[in-house]
Amino acid sequence: MYYLLLYEYVENMAERRTPYREAHLKIVGDLKERGILITASAYSNPLDGAALIFDGKSKAVVEDFVRRDPYVLNGLVPRHRIREWNATLPGI
Repeated sequence: MYYLLLYEYVENMAERRTPYREAHLKIVGDLKERGILITASAYSNPLDGAALIFDGKSKAVVEDFVRRDPYVLNGLVPRHRIREWNATLPGI
């Protein structure tokens, strides 16, 4: 079991994220190195959200990430959803 974190971004995200991007990517990179985050990427054309896939050990890990994410803390993610995801291909 995995968890999908789906973000919705504010308008002008490319410009507005600049002051927080390094801190956001540090948290993302740390979770990736620890094997907690499988992959993450923003949508393009338009840049209006993102999807992140977490290893399914605990929904609490995803919730903790959301609480600490500079994008969320600074109002750049007005809405998000966490969904259980049953990947049909092993190893994604």
